[in-house]
Order: sequence, then structure tokens, then C-alpha cells
Amino acid sequence: MKLGLIGEKLPHSYSKEIFENILGYPAYDLIELKPEEVGDFVAHLDRNGVNVTVPYKTAVLPYLDDVTDLARRIGAVNTIWRADGKLHGTNTDYYGLSALLRRAGFDLAGKTVLILGTGGTSKTAAAVCADLGAARIVKVSRTEREGAISYGAAARVRAHYIINTTPCGMFPKTEVSPIDLQPFLHPETPSETLLGVADVVYHPIHTALIRQAKELGIPAVSGLYMLAAQAVAAERYFTGRTADEAETAACAERVYRALRGKKSNLVLIGMPASGKSTVGAALAERTGRPFFDTDEELTKQIGPIAAFIRENGEEAFRNAETETIRALTSRVRGAVVATGGGAVLRAENRRMLAENGFLIWLDREPEETAFDPTRPLSDTREKREALRRVREPIYRAAADLTVQNFATPEEACNRIWKENCL
Repeated sequence: MKLGLIGEKLPHSYSKEIFENILGYPAYDLIELKPEEVGDFVAHLDRNGVNVTVPYKTAVLPYLDDVTDLARRIGAVNTIWRADGKLHGTNTDYYGLSALLRRAGFDLAGKTVLILGTGGTSKTAAAVCADLGAARIVKVSRTEREGAISYGAAARVRAHYIINTTPCGMFPKTEVSPIDLQPFLHPETPSETLLGVADVVYHPIHTALIRQAKELGIPAVSGLYMLAAQAVAAERYFTGRTADEAETAACAERVYRALRGKKSNLVLIGMPASGKSTVGAALAERTGRPFFDTDEELTKQIGPIAAFIRENGEEAFRNAETETIRALTSRVRGAVVATGGGAVLRAENRRMLAENGFLIWLDREPEETAFDPTRPLSDTREKREALRRVREPIYRAAADLTVQNFATPEEACNRIWKENCL
């Protein structure tokens, strides 16, 4: 079976990896097309089927012989297949997004939803929200237009849920966010405050939008599960196989977990001597993931850390630590990473570790950890306790999971496993 993906720019697509390495199809190509090439390519399609991504989800419609009612209602197609001598089109993004929202526990019934963007995925999101019972759906565009308000006006909408359908925040421009979430928090009127955020961007897994949501305590989900679910739904059309909802959901979960395992790191944070290196090594052995220790990586560059700090000061050490984290996170995926105790003090480090990482705080009481007088930043118990008071709120805010008061590395690994982090 010959399959593929068409789009304008596809260097960071995961679709080839999903279909070839996870679903097991040997021939899935990434096909970049210029706008003037789309019509001829689709009209003379020489493969069993293709997925369609931005900006061609609407452009392909005139070249199809048959379009499902769902895709026609949405006005966008992301899956094309050949059957009975005809070209058929549908929209499996609809299934992917609705599955993502249900999996996240987002209840849109009777709620106000703000959809960022007005492209093909925005049309899909609007259809999903309407079918899930949203009372009000408001689209947001860079400039006010018919059917959409501006970003400036969006801040005045009392939205319960926000769905980003734009590419804003996608790699490599991972530091930008399409909107500031702070104005949507209304603690004085809980019935009008923001309840959840969904971002269809999946690279990085945790965009700036999602990271801000997490910092504000708002439930947020990335587009990685949507990507997995829409691919599984597309496979059904490509092959003609039928599957019930439970089977499709189970396959989507399998693809998602495999993809997350390849693309995200398990990052251990916490106080010095809390067991990050020991637990990290045990976790890596249990999961078959590679293991990296940022302090070890840093030592390769600057020599013994204690001596470097005494000679150059803490600021120089933190600068070197940031560069080490930058180099590591730019090349490492699917690994276990143990960090230095102060690695997450800098916002820049937290961003780099969290973009494609699941942060796990190893929180142990001081009496449960070994005291190490050779560490220059915590060479007395008074210094150590002062560091703990400063750092604990940062660990707590950064962590996706907290593992407290474990007796052995194996116990910590078991708790991480139980929380479905692997």
C-alpha cells in the first residue's frame, strides 16, 4: 500500500513515523507541493491514499469525486483515498480533536469556546464544539473579519475553553504564544473563568500556551493525541477495514503512547541528594530509555562543579548549566534526564526541559536525603534549608507529577509507572 502526506512545508511532520514505524506501512512519503501543484497531483493521484495538511485542506475539495457529509459540512478534507475508481475525501481531524477533548475530560456542553484561527482546522474545531453542545463559539483572527473577532477583542470574551488551531508556538518558534491566558481568569466569578486549553500543535509537545496554562493551574492538552487519533481514523479509510469505537480508541492510545515515548523525555527535578540520578538510572533501565544526567554532562565541559563554582561564582555556573541543558534538549528525545537541584530556577531552563518533557519532582523530606558537605551551595544544613524554602514552590509549579517520600528507587519507579508516565 502506497500512502503519503501532502502539504506546503513538512520537515517536522510525525506522520511518516506514525504510519511506517508504529502502524507498519512500508511506503509513506512526505510530499511538499506548491499551491499551483496541488490540483494536478490530486487529480492524478498515484497512491492508495494521502493525508492532507495545511494549507491545502480546503484547496483539494474541487478535485475529489466524493466527499463525506462530515467533510462537506466542515468545508475541509484531511484524508483522501481511492476506491471503486473514485477519489474520496473525509475529515479525520474531527475524530482526532473530539477524542482529544473527551480524553482530557473537557465538558463543552453549555459553555463558551474561543477558537484561535480561521483556517481549515478552525472549521473542524467549530464543528466539534457545536456537536459537543457548546453554547457559544467565537473565532479569533489577526484582524477582525466576518465571523471572527480580533485578538484584542478576544480578551473580553468570558471563555470557558480555548482551542488554538493556529501554528503559533510550533517548532522552531517555540517561545511565542497566540494569546495571553491571564485575562480569562475570573476567580471572583468561577462560572465564567477559563476551565481548559487545547492546542492542536504537537511539536513541541508543550507549547508556550500550554506551559502558561499549567503555570496558572488550568488543565491543558497538546495536539499529540489528536495527531495519533486522526491517523488511526485515516488508516481505516485507507484500508477499508471497519472497527468499533473501543478498538479505534485502543489503537489511538497505542499510537499516542508509542509516539510520546519517542518524542518526550522523563525529566527528574528536585533538591540535591533527593535521588534524581539513582532513580533516573533505574527508570532508564526499566523502560529501555537512554539516561542523561545534566550535572555529568556539565562536568564534561567545565570540570568538577564544586571547584568551578568556587573559582568562577554561581552565575557563571548557571550560565554553563543553561548551555548544557540547551544542547541536551535540542538533541535528546525519549530519554530519562536527571537535572541538577537548581536547574529549574531559570525560566529559560524550565521552558527547554518542559517543551518535550514530562517533569517529575522527587520530593523527599530533608531527613530522608543524604547530607553532602562538599556541595558549595549547600555545604551547611542552614544553606540547604534556605535553598529548599526558595526552590520548593518552583519545583511544585514546574512538576507534572510529584513523587513523595519513597524508600527505594524501585518504589519511585513504580509510582511513576502507575501514573502512566511511561
